[in-house]
Amino acid sequence: MRLWGSVGFMITVFAAGAWFERYGMGSFPGWAGITLAGVLLCTLWLPNVKEAAHHAEHAPHAPIGPVLRQPQVRWFFASLFFHVMAHFAIYGFYSLHLDALGYSKATIGALWGISVAVEIAWFYAQGRLIGRLPMANWLVACGVATVLRMAMIAGLSGSLAALFVAQMLHALTFATHHTACIAMVSQHFPGRLRGRGQALFTVTGYGLGGMLGVLAGGAVASRWGFRVMFGAAAVLALLATACAVRARRESRGWADVRAGAGKGRIPSCLFSCAP
Repeated sequence: MRLWGSVGFMITVFAAGAWFERYGMGSFPGWAGITLAGVLLCTLWLPNVKEAAHHAEHAPHAPIGPVLRQPQVRWFFASLFFHVMAHFAIYGFYSLHLDALGYSKATIGALWGISVAVEIAWFYAQGRLIGRLPMANWLVACGVATVLRMAMIAGLSGSLAALFVAQMLHALTFATHHTACIAMVSQHFPGRLRGRGQALFTVTGYGLGGMLGVLAGGAVASRWGFRVMFGAAAVLALLATACAVRARRESRGWADVRAGAGKGRIPSCLFSCAP
């Protein structure tokens, strides 16, 4: 499903980039209105089918507090918050930054297309790749890639080749990060907790992190310019990486404790709410 969203995004970016280059940005509200109307129509055409009740729905209510008190879960959400906050520098200001540097709208659209192309490639191949590392390790790798990407945009945005490489990193900074986060949410919030875990993922990352990323990015860019803003995004990505490292360390410690419980050294009842 996420792959097809990326395909639609890439088609729109290429088509809209060529259109705006020729006719200007005056038609932007029309483009937005038409695409949103298409989303609405497709939503109305969806079949009205109720999902069959899952056996987990009949299980006793599972408290979410014990899960949120686990250190690896708290560090995971901290990493998610800073990572998405940093990444919204791309979504909110990347095109504006390149336009201010004199890049054509077609070039900007092509750079966006590159990022979505590698995103699609990852989503297509992720079933064969994602299992090669633990999810916590992927989280660290994605954080490092985000630091590098933001630093390249801040310091090397005059080079089209550097921008090309930075956009290629989108496969890690967004696509892989999204996959790893969803997997970790499913791991930490099993059964009836999964819906609340996914809600916390959306609110913490793309809700609170995204909103603050855009607001803070706009304030920094207005005062000091886009280069400084992307430098600040690199610092946020560094914080996200540090939190991911702590989450990985806590996950390993938690796994050791659970292994001890499995061997009878620790009462297994302590893990009744554990992922």
